[in-house]
Amino acid sequence: MIRFENLTKVYRGIKAVDDLSLRIPPGTIFGLIGPNGAGKTTTIKMMAGVLRPTRGRIYINGLDIAKEPSKVKRIIGFIPDRPFLYEKLSGFEFLRFKAGLYGMKGNRLDERILDLLNLFELTEWADELIESYSHGMKQRLIIAASMIHEPKVIIVDEPMVGLDPKGANLVKGIFREWAGEGATVFLSTHMLALAQEVCQQIAIVDKGRIVASGTSEDLRKQAGVEGDLERIFLEITRGVATSENV
Repeated sequence: MIRFENLTKVYRGIKAVDDLSLRIPPGTIFGLIGPNGAGKTTTIKMMAGVLRPTRGRIYINGLDIAKEPSKVKRIIGFIPDRPFLYEKLSGFEFLRFKAGLYGMKGNRLDERILDLLNLFELTEWADELIESYSHGMKQRLIIAASMIHEPKVIIVDEPMVGLDPKGANLVKGIFREWAGEGATVFLSTHMLALAQEVCQQIAIVDKGRIVASGTSEDLRKQAGVEGDLERIFLEITRGVATSENV
């Protein structure tokens, strides 16, 4: 479970994230969408412990990330929008390196790595240097690495960047399977079609604030329009801009 309580981040007097409160139950794929500069990546970085909130609290599976950051980091998998890879390692070696950060070792670890390489269709490239991977293969490897320790929560910033349609479909299926096993998947994306397709719950943020949240049907009712998520999103954010200019 993920819970925000009045989460706020201020940069030089500007509120990048403004009093966010959310509760996301286990087994949910949750999407955070919004215009550029809405506060999505800042929120993601606070969840992952990269940034400290100015005010407010973040709880992951009941743990306060400010008070117990090490425990929280052991139960989350974080995939930033610009992940870093050691390209002189092979895919297998990179996964073993990531596992070592969580104290994982032994025969069970090798089985886990092989299972992930198979799941992400990277088995035949397991012993090749990462520098020889395509962009999409690197993205799949990063997602595999985030799952090496079987986290309870996966936090993803723009998960489909660089993936071809086959790779994107594979990753969407894995997220669904992971959520079906009780994990929470929190993703931030500009791809509204992706959010509509895979997310059970969605929040729209604008200027650091949540302006609408719920299922796609809930958002449709709040917007007062029919159509896909793109039309709903444009209507809601247009309404926010109009109200602020009145």
